[in-house]
Amino acid sequence: MFGGIGARSLEAALRDLRSPDARVRASAARDLARHEGEHVIAALTEALGDESGAVRGAAAVAIADAGLEALAPTLVLALDDEDPHVKQMALMALGELRVESAVDRVARELEAAEPPVRFQAVMAFPRVCRDRERAVRALLEATHDDDPLVVHIALRMAEELGDEGGAVADRELLKRARQLLDDENDPVRLAAAVMLGRSGSREGADVLVAAANRGLQTNESEDEAAAIELCGELELSEATFALEQRAFAGLLSRDPFAWHARVALASMGHDRAVRWILSELDAWTRERRSLAVAAVTRARIAAARSRLEAMRGHPERADPDAVEEALAVLGNAR
Repeated sequence: MFGGIGARSLEAALRDLRSPDARVRASAARDLARHEGEHVIAALTEALGDESGAVRGAAAVAIADAGLEALAPTLVLALDDEDPHVKQMALMALGELRVESAVDRVARELEAAEPPVRFQAVMAFPRVCRDRERAVRALLEATHDDDPLVVHIALRMAEELGDEGGAVADRELLKRARQLLDDENDPVRLAAAVMLGRSGSREGADVLVAAANRGLQTNESEDEAAAIELCGELELSEATFALEQRAFAGLLSRDPFAWHARVALASMGHDRAVRWILSELDAWTRERRSLAVAAVTRARIAAARSRLEAMRGHPERADPDAVEEALAVLGNAR
């Protein structure tokens, strides 16, 4: 189980779950996820029936965090809660726990009146559904939702049905992604372009380049980072100048995606980016060296092979798993 600074003891959490203050009860419910045993199961079951929606929602999250699959039936009952927030948290928990028995009940929430509930249902459904075709159909339907946030998460969840790199092979999903490249919502367009790019298609290249150029408005940092790296993987030379600006802007105006931009440039054989990554293999801290190893992996920098070999057997130099992955990618695994 996980701990944390200031976390309540089991006794304190059980005590505070009786507080007259709903905020204290909600906090206590969250802290119960740090503990285990029958007392925890009983207390969280009771918290799911609390008069406060905030407490009920916190209890659902705690059940997921604690991995309490035994309480799945109680979470399913929480989907009938009148508070949309509680329903959202119950859906999140069922998805996190991958409760297959809840698939039909979760499917009902794909048609919920509240967009935030549909959003969570779209996230949960592919995780509880063992029937891949059914999951694909649900995601396709969700890409026609009136709410762009629901459409966006449907595209993102489609990647969970793909391979380890998120590449989607389903023709209908890819066809729908192509249609959404012209969507009026920037995050939707970008998610569609990322899906296509990870599947090896350059059809969304202009959208990916626009993201590198900061020409799209999005708060989805994962999509922006993916777009930048895909510019390198797909060798979109028209993004080079924008990537250079992001990668080497300097300390005073450092870009939050500078590392991704350097990886993208290195993937295209950019000399300065390759030199920077190689130099980082000798950085002062283990964290920076490990990041450099990860950059070598993503950019497939063959010139790093001998230095990675020298790191083998020296976990103090860099994360050993990252080193082995890099060598495997470079074709030198043992």
